[in-house]
Amino acid sequence: MSLALSCLAGIGMDALLGEPRRGHPLVAFGRWADTLERHFNGLDGRGWRSHGVTAWCLAVLPLTALAWLLSRLPGIGGLVEILLLYFALGLRSLGDHLLPVARALRQGDLPEARRRVGFIVSRDTRELDAQGVARAATESALENGSDAVFAALFWFALAGAPGVVLYRLSNTLDAMWGYRNQRFERFGWAAARIDDLLNFVPARLVALTYAVLGQTRRARHCWRTQAPLWDSPNAGPVMAAGAGALGVTLGGAAIYHGELHQRPVLGEGDPPGPRDIERALDMVWAGVGVWILVLLVGAGLHA
Repeated sequence: MSLALSCLAGIGMDALLGEPRRGHPLVAFGRWADTLERHFNGLDGRGWRSHGVTAWCLAVLPLTALAWLLSRLPGIGGLVEILLLYFALGLRSLGDHLLPVARALRQGDLPEARRRVGFIVSRDTRELDAQGVARAATESALENGSDAVFAALFWFALAGAPGVVLYRLSNTLDAMWGYRNQRFERFGWAAARIDDLLNFVPARLVALTYAVLGQTRRARHCWRTQAPLWDSPNAGPVMAAGAGALGVTLGGAAIYHGELHQRPVLGEGDPPGPRDIERALDMVWAGVGVWILVLLVGAGLHA
């Protein structure tokens, strides 16, 4: 089965089925990662960078090797690849989480909008006003579109099943261990740096995709001038270009784990509203279509 058709099949499964409600492999992986972290980092964050590297290797490399072996099985290897891509994608899940936020905002139900957006963002949502909720949801659509959709497709296209498994597990460990706090400052260093490395090229392709699909000149300007100010080397280009493409203003102050963070402003225009959450999701879907078209054209040229 061709690469483009495998991608289409995995995306189709995600669109039809969404995330498995029970028995998602990443849930089991998360429990295994917690076990490794407690063993190598202790209860008070005593682990060093070397402990984090060891734990990362034990968590990721055996499963990546298993994915490679399963994908090479005669007769079913192609189906294994599609299934692993399906488990790695979060395209429908993104909409399932964020569309109820937009709906609650339209209905004027701010407590429900806060509750819903709290499922998908790590900031404190309890005191957000309507604009703050819409801003958090729009940022989540742009950034998670890059992490949970486009980067997974990139690594699947580049390295098949082992590539997408390596990426998805690494990204999950970054979400679990990649915090700059006392517990994870040293232990989580490897998880954060590896995720930065794996996302470097995909994030810039995503920023380019957002720019092409929206207000291109503004997106390019925001990417060039604002992205370097952002803490994350990959989220900066994605969100700056995405905000510019949509013509909205993102970033600004936000509370994470009880601490106020003054984040740079990204984009240009008015603060986002419910419709902008939907526009961001539409842009992610359109971007997936563009990437699949590129793969199909590439497959045709090599046929």
